[in-house]
Amino acid sequence: MRSYDLSPLFRSTVGFDRLSRLLETATTGDEATAAYPPYNIEKMSEDSYRITMAVAGFGLDDLTITAHQNSLTVTGKAKKEEASGQFLYRGIAGRAFERRFQLADFIKVSNASLLNGLLHIELAREVPETMKPRSIPIEAARSTPARLDAEPAPALTQQAA
Repeated sequence: MRSYDLSPLFRSTVGFDRLSRLLETATTGDEATAAYPPYNIEKMSEDSYRITMAVAGFGLDDLTITAHQNSLTVTGKAKKEEASGQFLYRGIAGRAFERRFQLADFIKVSNASLLNGLLHIELAREVPETMKPRSIPIEAARSTPARLDAEPAPALTQQAA
């Protein structure tokens, strides 16, 4: 197990404590549950992403998607089926799962759909107008600087007299 010391980072930054929790979560995952269900993360464009999960055997009523702050949780609870026969081999997993994804700031879930056993979750980066870079106009400077006071200071008047 690797351990990272982030204390030098925290000496000169403010508000990056979430980064340490994110790294800790990423490095301490259970490998057995990390493989089920399989999923893809695609970058569709500069500001849009798609998570595709293979959820064969799960219906719309069996899946729950929850977005909270910077976290996305997908939960699947399969219904127990009565076995109509005896299985010689059972390779289609139908067990319950909970998959969590950490989302960056301003990433929002825009759509979710289930098609042919694949759950597609569309994500979009929605940066507020106040956070977007903006251009500051530059005005031409006047040749003579404007005076702040219309009258000379009293100390300067006495020295001149």
